[in-house]
Amino acid sequence: MLFEELGLSAELLRAIEKQGYREATPVQQRAIPVVLDGKDVLVGAQTGTGKTAGFTLPLLQLLQQSYTEGQRRRPRVLVLTPTRELAAQVEESVRVYGRYLPFRSMSIFGGVSINPQKQKLVKGVDIIVATPGRLLDHLQQRSVDLSGVGMLVLDEADRMLDMGFIRDMRKIFKALPIQRQTLLFSATFSNDIRRLAADLLNTPEEIQVATRNSTVDRVKQVVYPVDKARKRELLSHRIGEGNWQQVLVFTRTKHGANRLAEQLSDDGITSTAIHGNKSQTARTRALREFKAGAVRVLVATDIAARGLDIDRLPHVVNYELPHVAEDYVHRIGRTARAGQKGHAVSLVCVDEQKLLGDIERLLQCKIEKKVLPGYEPDPRIKAEPIQIGRSQRSSGRKSKPRKPARSTTHKPRNRSRRRSA
Repeated sequence: MLFEELGLSAELLRAIEKQGYREATPVQQRAIPVVLDGKDVLVGAQTGTGKTAGFTLPLLQLLQQSYTEGQRRRPRVLVLTPTRELAAQVEESVRVYGRYLPFRSMSIFGGVSINPQKQKLVKGVDIIVATPGRLLDHLQQRSVDLSGVGMLVLDEADRMLDMGFIRDMRKIFKALPIQRQTLLFSATFSNDIRRLAADLLNTPEEIQVATRNSTVDRVKQVVYPVDKARKRELLSHRIGEGNWQQVLVFTRTKHGANRLAEQLSDDGITSTAIHGNKSQTARTRALREFKAGAVRVLVATDIAARGLDIDRLPHVVNYELPHVAEDYVHRIGRTARAGQKGHAVSLVCVDEQKLLGDIERLLQCKIEKKVLPGYEPDPRIKAEPIQIGRSQRSSGRKSKPRKPARSTTHKPRNRSRRRSA
């Protein structure tokens, strides 16, 4: 279906055309008309399906329809996201698609000074894209007024719950008008998400555009069995031999990300790390350089990589498998976005065989294994317990499948961890 068939305004169609798009994705085809009708929606969609445009386009049009020149500028749309990177990317999408409209938008997140954000709020904005923690800071300091918000979007709601934001979110909801349109986007419909939707949404239209692991079907996956001590050597070999120019590599810990980026750079492969201990300025610069091709490898932890939107990313590498099998799906979903194909490599040592088994049970299939000549695992090496970092202990993550979903009223996790995402 073409965008021009969805009832969008001339200004929005002009912006879409400038981006080079003509056909709407399935989530856009189904969500845009429902949002334009003013209905609440519960949308199940993975990242990379075009869901951001699926809500930014109709919300901009609804603002356009009710806009009066000279009216007082106060926030009328609020989008909540789990991470700083995603907040920045969604706000950029708002600016791109709203370039021919008179609206002001801004992103609000931690890791940067709060004062410039206050100054922007004083001047007046129409659309706010925020992480819950920093937005709650503004509410407590009375630097933002959300009483005029008529449209609320929860993007990647499952991740916000997983990161322990529910208490902050509920405080924010109390500052919003009861009469509003609410859109909830989630990769999965867990019990917690269902309960949250029941609390927030008014007879919503439910849209499920993809099965849980649909992205996986477009990713060519391969496992290279290798001794832990030779992982970095094998990774450098594959990057060089395959002439991989843009590679996102996942580690389990911040320290491991730093160390691997330094080692790869020593091997002559330009690399940088991105994780929660990095300043927002450093994270933004690293991502910009990676997208521009100035850096060949971006080494990331799971928290820092959530919401990263990198067009046509060809390669994802699991240098270390995640403790939680579902995170594997989110990791490799960084590639194969918007209908593209992707390549996911996992370097698996003897310690990680159980983690690999958990992933294959989740995917309900075996992943292809390739033993590279010269890198055969030493059968004399015995498996050892995997050390869990402090951030993983504080988040309750263990090397076993997740327990059944808990109520969304549970106590949030350590506040400092949420702010460092």
